[in-house]
Amino acid sequence: MTAAGYPILGRESMQVAEFFNFVFWLVFVATMFTSLYALFVCIRTRPDAFDAANKQTKQLWTILLSVASVVSALSVFNLLPFRFLTLAALVVAIIFIVDVRPAVRAVEGGRGGQGPYGPW
Repeated sequence: MTAAGYPILGRESMQVAEFFNFVFWLVFVATMFTSLYALFVCIRTRPDAFDAANKQTKQLWTILLSVASVVSALSVFNLLPFRFLTLAALVVAIIFIVDVRPAVRAVEGGRGGQGPYGPW
């Protein structure tokens, strides 16, 4: 035991811990890019499309996705003491991408499977 009361980890345990730290870092990077993508799409969308699609306002989604992007960026750079907030950021981004974006695109008249010369 060390002075802090924690057991001394062996070399194999340290390698496993480093591997899982790397896996979680990859998850945090993916969350950051997902939330930044959702924020970019939200900013480019017309405000009236949210109302027409019967979704929350553009302002609310922009705020939520901005906070999600900041939280996920802080996680990537290891500056966030509560890492579980990254899960909330991922949930907000996924809800926007899976639920809000398709509804708003339908209202805006998105191509939805159309190529430049017709359907795919």
